[in-house]
Amino acid sequence: MTGSADQRRNEVRALTELGLTEISGAARGLHRTHRAVSDRVFGALRWGLGRSVIPVQAMHDAVTDGVYTIVAETTAIAGEVGGRVADLPMERPPSATVRGAALISTVNGLIGDELDTQCSPLADEAMTVRVDGRPVSPTAAGLAAAFPAPTGRIAVLVHGLVETEHAWRARGEEPVSYPQALAEECGVTTVFLRYNTGRHISTNGQDLAELLDDLVRWWPVPVDEMILIGHSMGGLVLRSAAYHGGQAGHWWPRLVTVSVSLGTPHLGAPLESLAHHGAAALTAFPETSSFGRLLRRRSSGIRDLRAGALVDDDWSGRDPDDLARVEGADIPLLATAEHYFVSATVTSDPAHPVGRLVGDGLVLHHSAAGESKVRRIGFDPANGMHLGRSHHFTLLADPRIAAQLVDWVGRRG
Repeated sequence: MTGSADQRRNEVRALTELGLTEISGAARGLHRTHRAVSDRVFGALRWGLGRSVIPVQAMHDAVTDGVYTIVAETTAIAGEVGGRVADLPMERPPSATVRGAALISTVNGLIGDELDTQCSPLADEAMTVRVDGRPVSPTAAGLAAAFPAPTGRIAVLVHGLVETEHAWRARGEEPVSYPQALAEECGVTTVFLRYNTGRHISTNGQDLAELLDDLVRWWPVPVDEMILIGHSMGGLVLRSAAYHGGQAGHWWPRLVTVSVSLGTPHLGAPLESLAHHGAAALTAFPETSSFGRLLRRRSSGIRDLRAGALVDDDWSGRDPDDLARVEGADIPLLATAEHYFVSATVTSDPAHPVGRLVGDGLVLHHSAAGESKVRRIGFDPANGMHLGRSHHFTLLADPRIAAQLVDWVGRRG
């Protein structure tokens, strides 16, 4: 109980301090933007009205600088003092609740690499198995306690950017649970994972490879078969893990029979490319430089989505703000498995001009299918499924996908 209380206090304190510190930083950014605009305006006035404008500008600057400084400094101090609310009663740590985990995962997705470097309690769990929101030790005792009725067929579900394992929950008018369908129809035990999506995909891939090695070694019953299912970034993390697991000589990649990616940007995500070039344009002007710096602060995990980076060589030694074209290394699909993909577009037909431009709102159809005019991941087109009039998060819980997963995985004998 003491350990849980300490974790709760640490997480609440970190969230409070981080939130108010970020507000303080935003105030400083607004200050720079305000001064850049006002300097340009007063410069124009001096050109037209002469030195008579100087006293007015001096008074304006003094008041402006004072107000923004007071806001920034007092908010930063409030962040330190506000952390004391962590001592108030609370039953569970935020990370063990659905809403708290969602908040922390959003922060991690945006700046999780920073938090990881700072050893923040918000980023202390790199890659964990989760049951009911709580981490499970990948040991014989830990897994036996968490999975009292395991089977030899395991499905590993890996969420996407700024998500947690709770993203897979059934919702909507036709609630469907992939784990329930796989358990009832295929005799599969589902394992949920949670990880810091702000870290490099290759870093999370290496950690996942090690975790799956432990999972197979200490699973309560012999593992006969492993199924990998990833949503969005999760599909890239799984591909990275399979590669690194093979490089390390792990046994678990040989147990993988089916791999499914749901809306995964195998060829990159256009929104990240837009953010990458937009940040460069914004930082070129004093009036917008604060917004450019904010965009450039996005996490390594988000930046990796630009080209679907899977290994360290895709980013190591490169200036992250370089505008030169980049492509992820051609990492082959796991040879022992059947690979399937699901794409979605907001239009019925993926060839529709709007569908081609927007995709599912975050990922384009051709990227989810892993095929373009210049690059091909290696999926068999027959192993694909497309959902029309759907968006990126439809793919997390849809009855059509649930039925297809059962067919792909294979019903119990």
